[in-house]
Amino acid sequence: MKTGEATVVKNAGSHYLLAELPVWELFPAVLRGKLRLKASDITNPIAVGDKVRYEADDDGAVITEVLPRRNYVIRRSTNLSRQAHIIAANVDRAYIVVSLYFPQVKLPFLDRILVTCELYGIPATIVLAKTDLYRSLAPEELAHFRAIYEGAGYPVLETSVVEGVGIDTLREACRGRVNLFSGESGVGKSSLIKALDPSLDPKIGEISLAHLQGKHTTSLYQMYPLASGGYVIDSPGIRGFGLVDVQKEEIARYFPEMLKLSAHCRFTPCTHTHEPGCAVKDAVDEGLLAPERYNSYLGMLEEDKKFR
Repeated sequence: MKTGEATVVKNAGSHYLLAELPVWELFPAVLRGKLRLKASDITNPIAVGDKVRYEADDDGAVITEVLPRRNYVIRRSTNLSRQAHIIAANVDRAYIVVSLYFPQVKLPFLDRILVTCELYGIPATIVLAKTDLYRSLAPEELAHFRAIYEGAGYPVLETSVVEGVGIDTLREACRGRVNLFSGESGVGKSSLIKALDPSLDPKIGEISLAHLQGKHTTSLYQMYPLASGGYVIDSPGIRGFGLVDVQKEEIARYFPEMLKLSAHCRFTPCTHTHEPGCAVKDAVDEGLLAPERYNSYLGMLEEDKKFR
């Protein structure tokens, strides 16, 4: 019997593909039953990017242990409030792909992902896709969006697959790292990944095994190696993104611009909702803190009540 350690590069329900990175030689594995039963509040006990131990013989490989995660991105589905889903694990950087239009960006959705990245210490970059469609039509809206998020401390990268804008910059930034690409359906995430490496086809998937076929491709999480170096994890388009593992009193800490301001609040702790002498509320009134971000924060406080 062979034993070893590997990285999960594809998750298709109860079946997985593993690779002993950096060698890209894939082999299938299943999950040992007792591991599957451990986390009833998590829909997937193993995520793409997980480091695992396995045993293999002539009948195939079995995952025997999930090694401790350095970090992960997790969400709670709004219509499945008691369960959460791990999107990816052991990520070096998250790229949140949005489009101002076609489809229109939902700022509360974006802010929930950013809060989750802050919670688990994952650096995040916002990638504006399809800018060729609206750059000249909505320059003020584009500038306003950049001001909101660059003001909060996040890099914002404008890209266009059609024009080739930002692709080289994005490819270089991904080199040598494990990169998560996430966003809502239709934002152009798959097209961006294909532009980074034309040999890839995230919509169809180069990796194909008989026992993995017959699944909906949109439900698959998969890691791809980039020819330029590094790896990209492609996640299906996400509709709902509820927060997990964060208390109501802590949410403000994961808005970097609010965290800085909160040091000047009269009261500690401060919920930044009704207290007198609140530096966060004063900053909103004075135009120093984007009201869009503050409104997202208030929405998260309300959302927190729903899940209790």
